[in-house]
Amino acid sequence: MSTLEQNTTPYSKAIVKLLKGVVERSSNVWDDIINYQIEIQEYISKIGLELIVKKDDGFAFVKQFEDNEGKTLGLVQRRQIGFETSIVLVVLRQSLEEFDSNPTQLATEKFITDAEIKDELELFLQEGYNKLKFQKDMDNYIKRVVEFGYLKEISKKDNETKYQIHRIIKEKITPDILQEFKTKLQAYVESV
Repeated sequence: MSTLEQNTTPYSKAIVKLLKGVVERSSNVWDDIINYQIEIQEYISKIGLELIVKKDDGFAFVKQFEDNEGKTLGLVQRRQIGFETSIVLVVLRQSLEEFDSNPTQLATEKFITDAEIKDELELFLQEGYNKLKFQKDMDNYIKRVVEFGYLKEISKKDNETKYQIHRIIKEKITPDILQEFKTKLQAYVESV
């Protein structure tokens, strides 16, 4: 038996994937996450992490424990998102919220095109903005949101890209964060 085999558990690969990012139901380690939730939580809690499994939504991830002041051990680096990318995230989160609160929908996943995202974002712009620059900038912000894992590209046809809004956005942008951002955004709009 090799040293690797001696020092791993049946759920070691699942932990490694979780440490790298969100794990989807389609992953080869999904069953290990489901079957070994308690063991995985015990293991990762020693380094200040918590296992979050959203079985119904089909994904799992880890997040850092925080103390009373919001401090962590610093294992996972926090990223600066930027104002414009934050607006994209808020629009997507709001869109998913509206989708989920509409019980007449038969679909379980929310899809949105880049054109629809841009239409929503135009509401935040001042009069006389440069539309060509806006389109180019928005493509970059949307690309960044895809890199963060909040959007998944589904299809690309002509000049339009269709995305699925990943439900992890609800975990990362809670209603409290959403409301706080809306308040700050309103103050910003009034100051301009």
